[in-house]
Amino acid sequence: MTDTPVRILIVEDDRGISASLQRGLTRAGYDAFAVSTAAEALAAEAYDVVLLDLGLPDADGTELCGTLRQRSDSAILVITARGEEPDRVAALDAGADDYIVKPFGFAELMARIRAVLRRSRLTETHLLRHGSLVIDTRARRVTSAGTEVSLTPTEFDILECLATDPGRVVGRQEILERVWNTHWYGPTRVLDVHIAALRRKLGDPSAIQTVYARGFRLGDLG
Repeated sequence: MTDTPVRILIVEDDRGISASLQRGLTRAGYDAFAVSTAAEALAAEAYDVVLLDLGLPDADGTELCGTLRQRSDSAILVITARGEEPDRVAALDAGADDYIVKPFGFAELMARIRAVLRRSRLTETHLLRHGSLVIDTRARRVTSAGTEVSLTPTEFDILECLATDPGRVVGRQEILERVWNTHWYGPTRVLDVHIAALRRKLGDPSAIQTVYARGFRLGDLG
């Protein structure tokens, strides 16, 4: 498996919102592409995640959601101003994986994207692969080039966090919140200690790369 970024299709007819989402997602390390109509969405290449606005000019967004679900296993996250329960139920019944009402914060959107990616990937398989690295999330076992690597529970959680989306830089605070808890107030250097241990156990100092002022990501593992 290469470090190919997660591909996200934005289906949104408001050019301002679409451009803002595309810029933010690109900065976050995703490969984001935007279209403004249902016809363009149906003609687009395969994507890992679809951000779908229901208020499209050429088709009903809920019907489009159902069509996209029939065609692919991409995670579908509805982003819309329609916040009534019947609209939510209809979209979820049509195959949406999640539903977020405008206006929303970008941090919340990012968290929702990460959540649907985790669910979709773990539904497909309990194995995360990155080069010679194989992570069995069900058995909580890790092998590198066929050799089992003994990790502590915390080390495993950190590695799983990075391997869920190996092409993306994961921020220090995000790792702390996901691995320890959502309200981490302790020293962040505890993370560096675990990262150093992971590099040592994986047998390659470049296995986990430090991206200055941003966080960490998995390196190339042959």
